[in-house]
Amino acid sequence: MTELKCRKIDRLEGGNDEELHLKSTDAREPGDAGDDASASVGGDDEQQEEEEEDEGEVQAEEKREESNAPESSAQRTERSSASGLLQHLARLFFGCLAAAACGVLYATYMSLYHGRKFWFSIRQDLEREITFQGGSGLYYYYYKHMLTAPSFERGFYELTLDNGTVSGQTFNAVERFSLYPELIISFIYRVTGSQDFVEPIYFYVGAVFGLQSIYVIALFVCSWVMSGTWVSGMLAVSWYVINRPDTTKVDYAIPLRDNWALPYFSCQVATLTGFLSNNISSATEMCCYCTLTATTFIFLLVWEHSHYVLFVQGLCLFLLDSFDLVPPRKIADVHKAYLGALFLAYLFQFQNPSLVSSPLLSLLIGSVLARYFQQKMKMGPFVARVMKLFLHFHLVFTTGITFSYLVKKLVPVSDGDFILKFLEVKFGLNTTTDFIPNFLLCQESLQTPGQDLFLRLTQTSVLPFYLLVLTVCLLGEPRKTDLRLEDGRIGEQPEVIYHVFHTLLFGGLALLFDGMKYLWTPYVCMFTAFGVCSPDLWMTVFKWLKLKSIHPVVLSMILSTAVPTIIGFSLWREYCPRVLAELSDVQEFYDPDTVELISWIKSQAPAAAVFAGSPQLMGTVKLCSGSAVTSLPLYSDIDLLRRTEDTYQVYALRSPEDVYKILTAQKANYVIIEESTCNALSLNEGCRIKDLLDLANGHVVRDRGEIYSFSKHGRFCHELKLNYSPYTNYFTRVFWNRSYHVYKVNSVISFQY
Repeated sequence: MTELKCRKIDRLEGGNDEELHLKSTDAREPGDAGDDASASVGGDDEQQEEEEEDEGEVQAEEKREESNAPESSAQRTERSSASGLLQHLARLFFGCLAAAACGVLYATYMSLYHGRKFWFSIRQDLEREITFQGGSGLYYYYYKHMLTAPSFERGFYELTLDNGTVSGQTFNAVERFSLYPELIISFIYRVTGSQDFVEPIYFYVGAVFGLQSIYVIALFVCSWVMSGTWVSGMLAVSWYVINRPDTTKVDYAIPLRDNWALPYFSCQVATLTGFLSNNISSATEMCCYCTLTATTFIFLLVWEHSHYVLFVQGLCLFLLDSFDLVPPRKIADVHKAYLGALFLAYLFQFQNPSLVSSPLLSLLIGSVLARYFQQKMKMGPFVARVMKLFLHFHLVFTTGITFSYLVKKLVPVSDGDFILKFLEVKFGLNTTTDFIPNFLLCQESLQTPGQDLFLRLTQTSVLPFYLLVLTVCLLGEPRKTDLRLEDGRIGEQPEVIYHVFHTLLFGGLALLFDGMKYLWTPYVCMFTAFGVCSPDLWMTVFKWLKLKSIHPVVLSMILSTAVPTIIGFSLWREYCPRVLAELSDVQEFYDPDTVELISWIKSQAPAAAVFAGSPQLMGTVKLCSGSAVTSLPLYSDIDLLRRTEDTYQVYALRSPEDVYKILTAQKANYVIIEESTCNALSLNEGCRIKDLLDLANGHVVRDRGEIYSFSKHGRFCHELKLNYSPYTNYFTRVFWNRSYHVYKVNSVISFQY
């Protein structure tokens, strides 16, 4: 009876059943058992009944408690998991909603800004097409050609055997100009019946702006995945929009290849970020890998320079693998994705030899062979591993360079020599008087950026915070496998290290070539937004400072919310009125001289006429009139660059006989002289077309600041306008206005004295 009462009381007080039972059993002595037995034999019947009733109550209570305890624990676990899932779904929903809103708002903003800047809605078709500046209108011409063709198949066939664009040449325009965007968008325009409710030019422009919305959504998602909060995505998009002159060219040159390609590259980078992360499931990893392969293939397909961009990305992954910062399995999978995308792009681009000789393929071949011969590179003492690492670098690059050399010997590639000569002149390793490398050096996108780029990035606060985030990520501690917030090691996450290398390598190229800023600045905005919104970054800083007054985890969570809020508020206060003012500011882009010139060509010139002139103007002439031209604004093709040099001889110190021979060799019927080129006054002396020609032709020599001329002829474009013999024997002026003079190249020479 005593034992049962004790057990009952202890249970009611919440004790452990098994421990109490064992303790009570152990505490009992042998004599107690005998006393209980004698008492039970000689005791009262009522006492026995009472004991039996108490024992039954205790057993019943034990059963009720045993059945109820697991049920309450399971309910609590179920409620907590349901609550966590609900919170996760809520964050995912609002994050996706914010990403979609950012993309739609940006596309709408760019559409309104473009319409307001060029008065796009009230222009005629000719005036709208002229707004495609920088020679980018050439691509839109092929889009129009596909729509006017009897069928899609017929239009595609005509582009593969194009003999009406460049005089005297028949080539595959799809391969040469990477026209798959125009093929796809024209096909969609046809099959969807969009011609019934939208004009072709609006459909084309809308497709480009739609891709830009995908661009900013990919940046949003990439920053979100890395930081864990979609607030960083909104901050990344805000910085991207505010720094628009340094992040995109879509506001003034819509059909450019990079405007079509870079959105796919941003999707590829976002999926690569997720693929490199350690905290993803196998299903998510497989989804990221498939998307990575698809976007890499599309990126290679729509831009002729994409394999150079992927080569820089491949270098980032090569460094990650060499320093054992990413599992080798993932690097091998990415290499397979590269090889598969290269193979498919090679087939779809009609066996394009530039892909076979690309530095990307050479790097992949070198990495695969080095991995095969150095399987134990990451093992052994520290000194041995360092020596193996240097050997690995030497083996990879030596193998890659050897492979590229052999391929170029077996598969001739026309662009190798002039690119090498251009780089030698760019880096000061050599000097040359050749027109082509000096002409390329004078292109704005290939020049060294000015200090105004970094001043603009500093004013928008993105550059100072980028340097802070970069410093924190670079100065990390020894690597650890399982990272927690309390560890304060933001720079050890694989996806973070990749973006450190990504921004550093592209940043180094942006310091050399101004055009590379469009590949660097967007990811600086994304990476910086991730850093300031990540509690890991602030926790790393507090670990260094050894903060003890306030718990660092709490303070890092506070700062990861407070700092982005302050930055966002300051950006909204200062730049939101400017962005809205751009939409209300009425600009006027109107070029009446060019409109008059194109109108004359369409009405007066024969349909089979061939025009000679500057590449930018020839792109506009080809777009608006459809006439054949002698050169095109494509600076990656050495043949077109040589034709451009020949056409530009109209601005040199050449005789009329020499210019006439050059133009007739190009089968030109008309030559267009531009006043802006003939009478150019440039602060950047040495980059005027006539200066480059004089240097290349040897007509002018500069020695210690003095200029010496060695030509007995005057400048052709000046002498031609005087209408004197013998210039009038070869050329006849047929049209002129303030900006252009058009001369007919006489088929029969009439000598006048």
